[in-house]
Amino acid sequence: MQRRSFLLTLSAAALASGAAGAGLWWLTIGRRPADPFARCRKTRIAGGASAIGGPFHLMDEEGRPVTDKEVLDRPALVYFGYSSCPDVCPTDMQRNAVAYRLLRDRGYELKLVMIGVDSKRDTPERMKDFTDSFDPEIIGLSGTPEQIREAAQNWKVYYRVPKPGDPDYDPDYYLVDHSAFTYLYIPGHGVVEVFSREDSPEDISERVRCYLSALGQEGD
Repeated sequence: MQRRSFLLTLSAAALASGAAGAGLWWLTIGRRPADPFARCRKTRIAGGASAIGGPFHLMDEEGRPVTDKEVLDRPALVYFGYSSCPDVCPTDMQRNAVAYRLLRDRGYELKLVMIGVDSKRDTPERMKDFTDSFDPEIIGLSGTPEQIREAAQNWKVYYRVPKPGDPDYDPDYYLVDHSAFTYLYIPGHGVVEVFSREDSPEDISERVRCYLSALGQEGD
């Protein structure tokens, strides 16, 4: 009788333990919120969205210090390039500006930001002239070498500015090697999508629209 009582007690404990485990699974996995952007996502980001993006301390087009919290206070397309770029950056920014206007004209709220990686030539004035040539609403940011390095590291951006002594250095004219991606950043979610040079303005516009609609923004 004692043995039977012991077995019943053990069985009850095992069931209780199983129920607790099932409850823990439900709390940690079963109730995990679904990805609100699952139907929009085309790009897989290694390490998840939190792997790209982060703090920066830069200067705006008036030379005033700004942070990521101030600039990226709503969804934004973010591009890293430089104002003296002869081909890639103008092509990319023209494409981005068209996508931006397609969304803006349909009533979606979005920012378009360009961060200059050539601290020597990307002065606030140069960044303003460069970005305004595509659209006056584009936000151009620049900074010191240290500030640019911080931003690039946090956003996983590659760039290389030639230095005196390098074979490809010319003090009056030099090219900056850099990655050429456009990032869709959403406050509270981080970088949710990455666009390559192959994406057209229409592709970008439609994919961004999907994300903004998932946030509750509805165009005209």
